[in-house]
Amino acid sequence: MATTRVLLAGESWVSSSTHFKGWDFFSSTVYETGIHYLQQVMADAAIDFTFLPGHLAATEFPTSQDELDQFDVLILSDLGANTLLLHPDTWLRGKSVPNRLKLINTWVKDGGALMMCGGYYSFAGIYGAAKYYRTPIEEVLPVNIYTFDDRLETPEGATVEIIQPEHPIVRNIPAPWPALLGFNELTLKADADLIATVNGHPLLAVREVGKGKTMAWASDIGPHWCPEPFATWEGYGRLWQQSIAWLSQHD
Repeated sequence: MATTRVLLAGESWVSSSTHFKGWDFFSSTVYETGIHYLQQVMADAAIDFTFLPGHLAATEFPTSQDELDQFDVLILSDLGANTLLLHPDTWLRGKSVPNRLKLINTWVKDGGALMMCGGYYSFAGIYGAAKYYRTPIEEVLPVNIYTFDDRLETPEGATVEIIQPEHPIVRNIPAPWPALLGFNELTLKADADLIATVNGHPLLAVREVGKGKTMAWASDIGPHWCPEPFATWEGYGRLWQQSIAWLSQHD
């Protein structure tokens, strides 16, 4: 049986701080990623997992369908549309390059599988700046994206409800699910399947598009929206392994 190949683009950030100590000050910078829990799940399932952090995605994300065809499932997580649209050849040198949002759209319709996971730079995102609304990515997703800041912060905890407990993605996952601390607000497309909600909003939805499949997960893959009790819960690994299996399976 062939190994499933997954590419995750995004889920990294650089934070810069200025520290004041009386008269004096200094600056520090830290690079972090948000893939720890998901990466372990992929390793446990022997999935061929490639991580492309956000600061490399502008230059290294595939620019052709042949390059995308090296993967069975593409995950976009906390990576705004501008990173994929503004290749340095365009941004810095004024050259024409392939539109990678259109490329992903075509790849999905030809049999690829796309998952978008929630975050501050997913779907519409903070200030609406992730800006996947009205793009070829929105066209193939199972959800409609708002044109404004779509984050719903729920520090008190948000309740997950399973709508289709027998769907292969959530089958045999124990209930109740742990609470989530936030998510992107989305609406379901008419031809999509809603598998789970969070506080009554779409959390997990899937759709078949042409020969391909798409999935939307409205919350994070790790803290802060997906807190440690969720990420270390026994159902976390099964959720992602079964998601990858469903997305990569072809009739």
